[in-house]
Amino acid sequence: MPPIRRTSERAAEEAHAPRRILIADDDPSIAALIQVTLKDPRYEIIAVANGLEALKAFEKQPFDVVILDVMMPYVDGFEACERIRAQSDVPIVILTSRDGTEDVVHGFELGADDYITKPFKTVELIARVESILRRVEGYSARRAPPVVRVGELEIDEPRHRVSVRGSDVNLTPMEFELLYFLAANAGQVFDRETLFREVWGYEYVGETNLVDVCVRRLREKVELIPSRPKIILTVRGVGYKLAEY
Repeated sequence: MPPIRRTSERAAEEAHAPRRILIADDDPSIAALIQVTLKDPRYEIIAVANGLEALKAFEKQPFDVVILDVMMPYVDGFEACERIRAQSDVPIVILTSRDGTEDVVHGFELGADDYITKPFKTVELIARVESILRRVEGYSARRAPPVVRVGELEIDEPRHRVSVRGSDVNLTPMEFELLYFLAANAGQVFDRETLFREVWGYEYVGETNLVDVCVRRLREKVELIPSRPKIILTVRGVGYKLAEY
């Protein structure tokens, strides 16, 4: 049985409005490259030189995507990510060096949703941004139910609310997407490659453990005893599934 995927409707005028993207990188050449790459009527690009300026820009207006370089003066990408995540569920992408796997995992633990390694190809950047926007807007081939209940877990997709045992749980956008996907397909086992493709929106990249980190963070938020999970289960040698009740 094919997995159930999320989708939702949006007002026509909102669907055609330019998506506002905030870019923070202290390397002018990288910032310029991103601006040129994403030069399109569909996007409105705001570029700043450091994390402090990114925080100030974020306070002035809403954004649809935030792209943060890790190494920046005044306020680095990690701190900017953490402070933005504390007040918003906007998708956050971190920029890191090719061997920056630890940066990716740390950024994810602070609330980042995705990453792009430098140097990057322009087609990769476009694909990542488009994938993020599609995911946020909820377009997909099949429609999952707006409210999913599995045991003591309830996910209200339209309101972006999750409750466990009657208590609300705060999740980052990617944590929400992963939990929603697993819950909509409760009992089905998914390997990491499939989860990366279905939830993140593109093919699995084997050099990181983003799926494992996301699962670990989810367990810390929804399980009574995270080290002995009863909701999000590991199927040894295969992947993960949400328990059926």
